[in-house]
Amino acid sequence: MTIADLRQQHLILFEAVSGSRAYGTSLPHSDTDLKGVFVLPEDQFLGLTYVPQIANDTNDEVFYELRRFVELLLKNNPTVLELLGTPADCIVYQHPLFAAFKAPDFLSKLCRQSFAEYAVAQIRKAQGLNKKINHPEPPARKSVLDFCYVTVGAGAQPVVIWLARQGLAAGQCGLAKVPHLTDLYALFVDPAAARPLGYRGLVRDPDSSQDVQLSAVPKGEVPVAYLSFNRTGYSVYCRAYREYWEWVTKRNQERYQNTVQHGKNYDAKNMLHVFRLLQMAEEIARTGEIQVRRPNREFLLQIRRGEFAYADLVAQAEQLVAQVEAAFATSALPEAPDAAAAEAVLRQVRQAFYAAR
Repeated sequence: MTIADLRQQHLILFEAVSGSRAYGTSLPHSDTDLKGVFVLPEDQFLGLTYVPQIANDTNDEVFYELRRFVELLLKNNPTVLELLGTPADCIVYQHPLFAAFKAPDFLSKLCRQSFAEYAVAQIRKAQGLNKKINHPEPPARKSVLDFCYVTVGAGAQPVVIWLARQGLAAGQCGLAKVPHLTDLYALFVDPAAARPLGYRGLVRDPDSSQDVQLSAVPKGEVPVAYLSFNRTGYSVYCRAYREYWEWVTKRNQERYQNTVQHGKNYDAKNMLHVFRLLQMAEEIARTGEIQVRRPNREFLLQIRRGEFAYADLVAQAEQLVAQVEAAFATSALPEAPDAAAAEAVLRQVRQAFYAAR
């Protein structure tokens, strides 16, 4: 089933323009996002083919099935709650039955978690982008050997430097585990170029190996040094390398170029949403209402244009988090929405929808 099917079969309860156009922070080139609610045909709802939501290929048009919509409302999901506060000029279509769903019936102290903690996650995301931009990973991937060190006196040297200073090739070396010590190996050297002792080298393949390689060491051989493999450091590096280059591949090029152009090295759109979500959360706690269209458009657009230093924004956001916590601590909102009442409305709306078809 597609969104076109929903429209053709008249299954839509609610459809609205969402995102920046609803918030009042859109720019001339901003996308038009659509969100909505639909009701599955009765035979599909009663069968085994329940469909919780339908989206287009770019995921900028998303419609939630009625049951899924109510489930998310009960969790105080920001995206879904915002539908109940959609500005009138953004409503594309509203079925009369949809009026049964009102924001005050669902707003609760769960918004502290769903809005504020999501905002904190966006701060972390912006921090992660800040790190990626300022500390890019070189295309050439480091190998296991870059995380191996050889004992030299009371210190240690990177194994690559140690080999060069000793005039040795990695293939002349053999490793054997040192019992009871994690990632420490006795290092043996075959002085003969033909390698009659049969040592296998330090790694199988410097470009692809994920671990050091052990060798069978003839009895009586004496290690010339000990090698330590910083396995944890290698694992952390591999994860950072993979995440960085996945980000390079998948990043939104327009947003990345905007980040580079404003020169502050953080995702300004992410930070805009941090402030929007935190301010909405505080308003919900104090007023019991959800205001989607933001009254401070210019301030939010200043953030998007990168007119503030990153550290200053983080400091302001952290102060807002504290204000949100204080507001919810004294809020008159219930701890959670009334699930029984929500289920009753869900049943009534579904039954009425099916009865009218």
